[in-house]
Amino acid sequence: MLGRMMRLCARSEHCRADIRRKLACLPADEREEVLETLCREGYLDDARFARAFARDKSSLQGWGNLKISVALQQKGIAPDDIATALGEIDANAASGRLEQLLRAKWNALRGETDPHKKEAKLLRYALGRGYNYDQIRKVYDNIRRD
Repeated sequence: MLGRMMRLCARSEHCRADIRRKLACLPADEREEVLETLCREGYLDDARFARAFARDKSSLQGWGNLKISVALQQKGIAPDDIATALGEIDANAASGRLEQLLRAKWNALRGETDPHKKEAKLLRYALGRGYNYDQIRKVYDNIRRD
C-alpha cells in the first residue's frame, strides 16, 4: 500500500486528509505509519498542497480567496498554510479573472430586462465563486459603465 501511495503522491499533490481517506481500509496504526513515511520522504506536504491548490483553483477555475480558503479548511489544512497559500495568489491576475467572469455572465444575462434582477444574479454568481463584495462591486461598476 505504501508503494501505491508513493506513486500517487509522485504524480500530483495530495493532502494528508485525502490520503487518509484512501487508506481507510487499513487499521489506524498502519494508516498513520504510511502517512508518516510519506511525509518524512517528502511525498506528502500539506503546505505545498495548499499552495498548489490555491494557485490552480485561482488561475484555472477562477475561484476567489473565500472559496479557496473554505475548500482548504474542509481538507484539514492548517490556517497558517492557508494564509500563506492565499498570499501567493497574484491579486492583479485574480482581479482580471473576476472581470472576465463577470463580463461573460453580464453578456449571458442580456435577456434580463430588470436591472435589479440582473445585478442580483451577477452578484450571486460572483459571491458563489468566492470573491468578496468589495472586489465584485468594483468590477461591476466598471462593467456597468462600459
